[in-house]
Amino acid sequence: MLWIMRLSCLFSAALTVIVLSPSFQSFPPAEAIRSSHLDAYLRPPPPVHHSSYRFSFRKSPVFRNADDCGSSGADSGVCDPSLVHVAITLDVEYLRGSIAAVHSILQHSLCPESVFFHFVVSETNLEPLVRSTFPELKFEIYYFAPETVRDLISSSVRQALEQPLNYARNYLADLLEPCVKRVIYLDSDLVVVDDIAKLWRTSLGPRTIGAPEYCHANFTKYFTGIFWSDERFSGTFKGRNPCYFNTGVMVLDLEKWRRDGYTKRIEKWMEIQKGERIYELGSLPPFLLVFAGHVAPISHRWNQHGLGGDNVRGSCRDLHPGPVSLLHWSGSGKPWLRVDSKRPCPLDALWAPYDLYRHSH
Repeated sequence: MLWIMRLSCLFSAALTVIVLSPSFQSFPPAEAIRSSHLDAYLRPPPPVHHSSYRFSFRKSPVFRNADDCGSSGADSGVCDPSLVHVAITLDVEYLRGSIAAVHSILQHSLCPESVFFHFVVSETNLEPLVRSTFPELKFEIYYFAPETVRDLISSSVRQALEQPLNYARNYLADLLEPCVKRVIYLDSDLVVVDDIAKLWRTSLGPRTIGAPEYCHANFTKYFTGIFWSDERFSGTFKGRNPCYFNTGVMVLDLEKWRRDGYTKRIEKWMEIQKGERIYELGSLPPFLLVFAGHVAPISHRWNQHGLGGDNVRGSCRDLHPGPVSLLHWSGSGKPWLRVDSKRPCPLDALWAPYDLYRHSH
């Protein structure tokens, strides 16, 4: 265990060199809004359940990291054009990770009061928990009905990938207010160690989405032999030079998405999958089918992914070479589970400082 402690310290020390170190000061109260915006095809939320009440989180510090953060203040609504919009799902099983992700974004944002969070949920009792943990956070909560995609979801290599809320990213253009023209989508198993506004300012050019691409990955493994042997399916990539990208970190142009109907395009491939079994891996392949080869590339520093190991064993991984702005525990090994089991991987020490979970004694 001594080598793990030394290695963890080494990584922590190295990380402080490449990330921001914002000050810990207070700033004026911000607005938290309950969403009343539901797209027409989404059903009303069900009665309140109480499963999330088993969670208890410490109150986050309030961060004010710069004096000149523009006009976004307590009275700025969701349509304020100066805001940075971030969308994250709040799933009970991943709630601890989502809270840590929000905490990390606030700590490292130059202007945290300019970040507006869009939380997508399938349970309706999570707003008090968010408000008590981040009492001055700007946020809105959107209910996503599991029935929207339940009949479209096929079995995957890992059961967690079959949860309906995992597909909510497909519907952000419908869920969020029309005045929200761009959003950063983030998974729940990551922490941001840089100013999120830098990612927000990424140019997408003519593209609808931007993400770090990995063109050296074996792209063929994301689809079955049935897919590659049938020209009706494999022909979709003709002339596109597709590359793998991880859908846990994306910048989305919602105006273009709405205009070109990308939700329906994704749903079409999910319908084909139900009958033909053209892939094995959850919500990722439909995104690859629609967007691979048409993605605005973003620096790899914004998705140091794979820290959760593979989708079965969840083994420990090392950082990829290069600078780091975002650490992503994609894969089956989640840092909060490994920390609680007293069997953490060395890099889990980089997630732990953002954990606000209050353990019962």
